[in-house]
Amino acid sequence: MNAFNRLALAITVAFGGVAAPSQAVANTPAAATAAISGLYVAAADGTPLYVKDWGPRSGPVVVFSHGWPLNADSWESQMQFLAEHGFRVIAHDRRGHGRSGQPWAGNNIDQYADDLDVVLRTLGVKRATLVGFSTGGGEVARYIGRHGTERVAKAVLVGAITPIMGKTETNPAGVPTAVFDSLRQASLANRAQLYKDIASGPFFGFNRPGAQPSAGLIDSFFVQGMQAGSKATYDCIEAFFYSDFREDLKKFNIPTLVIHGTGDQIVPIETTGRATAKLVKGARLIEYADGPHGITDTHKDRLNRDLLDFISQ
Repeated sequence: MNAFNRLALAITVAFGGVAAPSQAVANTPAAATAAISGLYVAAADGTPLYVKDWGPRSGPVVVFSHGWPLNADSWESQMQFLAEHGFRVIAHDRRGHGRSGQPWAGNNIDQYADDLDVVLRTLGVKRATLVGFSTGGGEVARYIGRHGTERVAKAVLVGAITPIMGKTETNPAGVPTAVFDSLRQASLANRAQLYKDIASGPFFGFNRPGAQPSAGLIDSFFVQGMQAGSKATYDCIEAFFYSDFREDLKKFNIPTLVIHGTGDQIVPIETTGRATAKLVKGARLIEYADGPHGITDTHKDRLNRDLLDFISQ
């Protein structure tokens, strides 16, 4: 059993490439058409953000925010399904991840939320359903906390790190600091092996007795992780581990769906999904029995249907 799997077990017990463009699309609403065809928009500091924009332009809009250390490709099953049902679906690679630029600075939740705002404004998005997975759930929460819901109709948080993942003085039941330290040390020592260990173990639940690991899913996680920059993914560990979204969640004034696997070994449901549903007024919580963290793949058919049902209401 490798170090990360031992840490994941401890948590479970405790809680019982495309080349960069020569010129990025300008950060203005007037550039929306160019952004769709060019696939890049520019963040406020000029960082190019890679964007997928699928489905009919006239359809209701669903915008996806991905987890660490992945990129927009991690949402492809949900995006294709919803686009085939008439929705316009949008996802961008977070700065430092995937095909987006890799700036040295700005790898924090506030900047991620501001970059999401740039994507929505540049593409002229209104009345969107924002869907965030893991770190992306924090990105969605902070977006609403900083920018409000003028452009948002609904929100979905899937396996999200909200309201706060790590253990602090005000969150004593959070994931122990030893896990944070181990992740950062492993990222510096051999992040390629770290991603292999996470994907082949706790992320998809492949470390459980009787599990049948999928080499394809493991390889996909690894490839997406290695597309990201080492500095960005290192910084992002602190961003997803210690960012506090409790005040952001109190600002939600839209229909909100929280989906979380009860067998999540990465982001334990008791202090995240269930706590989030209590903080967001009127939120609905759906628990996937024994579902791991990576339910966007392992439970994609159920998740697709739950998303469609919620968004269509």
